[in-house]
Amino acid sequence: MAIIALVSAKGSPGVTTTGLAAALSWHRRLVLAECDPAGGSILAGYLGGALDGPRGIGELAVGELRDGRLEHDFWSQLVDLDAPHRQRLLLPGVVDPAQAGSVVPLWQRFADYLTGLERGEPPYDVLADCGRLTVPGPPWPLLRAAAVVLLVTRAHLPDLSATRAAARAIERDLTEHRLPPGTLRLLVVGDGHGTSEISKALRLPVIARLPHDPRTAEVLSHGGTVRANRPLMRAAGALEVPIRALLERRLARLAWPGAITPRAATTPTAPGVSGAV
Repeated sequence: MAIIALVSAKGSPGVTTTGLAAALSWHRRLVLAECDPAGGSILAGYLGGALDGPRGIGELAVGELRDGRLEHDFWSQLVDLDAPHRQRLLLPGVVDPAQAGSVVPLWQRFADYLTGLERGEPPYDVLADCGRLTVPGPPWPLLRAAAVVLLVTRAHLPDLSATRAAARAIERDLTEHRLPPGTLRLLVVGDGHGTSEISKALRLPVIARLPHDPRTAEVLSHGGTVRANRPLMRAAGALEVPIRALLERRLARLAWPGAITPRAATTPTAPGVSGAV
């Protein structure tokens, strides 16, 4: 499935919470990559700072800039969210603002590598938490490489106004880079205006709506026991279905004679994991 990017216009519409809920519910092997240049929060929040030593995309960036070690170091920088199965892996985001300066020049390098994970042995999907577009150095190359870009928004007027501007900015960028239309979708979080109304106003399809579930959001933000039967977890688990359907329709269109075949990517191999799901 390659990269599914999650991004927001501003504020806190729940991008990281959504990404973590989806990752914990995903049915295929998955890497959840915290690619927000403003910093990651899952290590200190959901995992409670339980890991010893630095880990994550900041460390990968330092090694890549110094010695070109991305392929060598990648798998050792991941955290198993479902140990020991290596089914759901986390690439933690930067924890020190100073690391952002090392990460930003490497967004294209990371995008190329993460794209190749779907062709690895075994294959992994990638959920990329790209944070807000309003921060310095947003990961545009990841959005361009994504099979689907989910623009996460709350359903109230101030949020929708900012989301409209962000949607137009993403569409302009994808057009300028000659990427095919249909990549961008809205993911609505919580109560407020109806999905049909939102889709019509923003001129974008809504792929799904996640319910207001503060109890589960608190656990995903600060740690605790995640209950699969909670409304947010059930909705996040179902999110994979419309995403996969969207990609299958796109592949069907590409199968028509004369369609352009996507460029082949590298095939990273995960150490200690065999077989495919």
